[in-house]
Amino acid sequence: MWIKKMFVGMTMFWVVLLGIAGCASPPPAADSVTTSVSTPTVPPAAVAVQSTTTPAAPVPVEAPSDYLIGPQDLLKIEVFGIESLDRSVRVNARGQIALPLVGLVQAAGLTGEQLATDIAARLAKDYLQNPQVTIFIEEFTSQRATVVGSVKSSGVYPLKGRTTLLQVVASAGGTTSVATGKAMVLRSDSEGARKILEYDLEAIRDGKAPDPEILGEDIVHVETSGFKATAKEIMEFVLPFRFIAP
Repeated sequence: MWIKKMFVGMTMFWVVLLGIAGCASPPPAADSVTTSVSTPTVPPAAVAVQSTTTPAAPVPVEAPSDYLIGPQDLLKIEVFGIESLDRSVRVNARGQIALPLVGLVQAAGLTGEQLATDIAARLAKDYLQNPQVTIFIEEFTSQRATVVGSVKSSGVYPLKGRTTLLQVVASAGGTTSVATGKAMVLRSDSEGARKILEYDLEAIRDGKAPDPEILGEDIVHVETSGFKATAKEIMEFVLPFRFIAP
């Protein structure tokens, strides 16, 4: 009786696999879109380029001018012409940074420009004449992205500095065996409007498309292949029969 069941199971397995082989077709190539961005409110696009042996570099995206600094963000502060005051500092849990001459400064809740203006005013009050202060946000530790779908460890991950799509997928353990190689990014702009951006992970890995920037509050969904998921379930059902002694 068990031989008959095993035979029926194996027959079903090969029928489904043959059906998958007959129906499967190569995934369509990613659309070629060319964009130029200056802030993360304009999404970097997946641009098709000539195949190379070196993967494309991540698309550089500056912090938006309205980005509010948060606790644990890493800031690089430069005072023009006075290198002794240049330094990288991390915002503490209270949202403050400590600087020479000016002491504790509240940083959380301010934009980089607002913080630079505040520091410059403090330096000008007692120490320098017309100081020029520049703030660079090196790590957006207070920013996070959610990764779901066909990844090994779905969850919410911090964005430490500029983080690309492949990097955030890698943070989630990489894709599973049933992933299609496609990913969608759900993004909200400053006015709350949502948009969906589609990317081809295989094209990015092969250097045929740039690796786009992932922004705070993005939701990354790695698509699941229905065919691959079905085949995996069948394999898990049929394989135990291979170890039954005749």
